[in-house]
Parts: sequence; structure tokens; C-alpha cells
Amino acid sequence: MMKFVLKTLINAAAIGAAAWLIKGIDLTGADWGHKALTLVLVALVFGVVNFFVKPLVKLFSLPLFILTLGLITFVINALMLLLTSYASGQLSLHFKVEGFVPALLGSLIISIVAWGLHMVVRDED
Repeated sequence: MMKFVLKTLINAAAIGAAAWLIKGIDLTGADWGHKALTLVLVALVFGVVNFFVKPLVKLFSLPLFILTLGLITFVINALMLLLTSYASGQLSLHFKVEGFVPALLGSLIISIVAWGLHMVVRDED
């Protein structure tokens, strides 16, 4: 359970960094506490999307993985961030990604920040 909470908090920090750095990724809220709660909830939605949808998309795009030598992963990650934005809108969370280019840049930042935080905060496995 602790591992799940830690991964969710790392994803929330990575999404927060992307929202802070990329102009087309918006995180709105009245105060710091509301934004922090929104980030955690968006990180949960992001985790669910990556757990259920991403493996199916990767399976169906296997020929593109081979053809592009894996570079299609960046596009798939951007699409997962756009899907997270859509699902967050349906859940009335104040998180929005406005277009493919901000999603692509945001997914790169989320990947880098999450990777860095996972290197700093090690699992006990």
C-alpha cells in the first residue's frame, strides 16, 4: 500500500512540474491546498489510464514500435496525458491540457521528473 501511495505522490509532483513549466497545461484552483488535492486526484486518474489503457494501445501499435524503433512511445504518452485531461474534465477536476504539443512536452517532463524522483526515493523491493 505504501508503494502505491509513494508512486501516486511522485506522479502528482511530476504532473505539477509539467503544469508549472508548460504553458498549455493548466492547473487551476483557489488556493494551494485545493491545487495539491487536485494534483493527487489527477495523479490517480493518470495511474488508472496508464494501467488499463496504455497496455492496450501499445499492443495494437506494436508494428509502429518496430517501425519507429520505439519513438512512438512519446506519442502514446502524450495521448495518455490528453486522455487524463479529458477524464479529469469529466470528473470536474481543474486540470486541462490544451493540445497535442503541450501534451507531448508535458509527457516528456512528467517522464523525466518521475524517473528522477524514483531514483531518489528507492523502493525497498
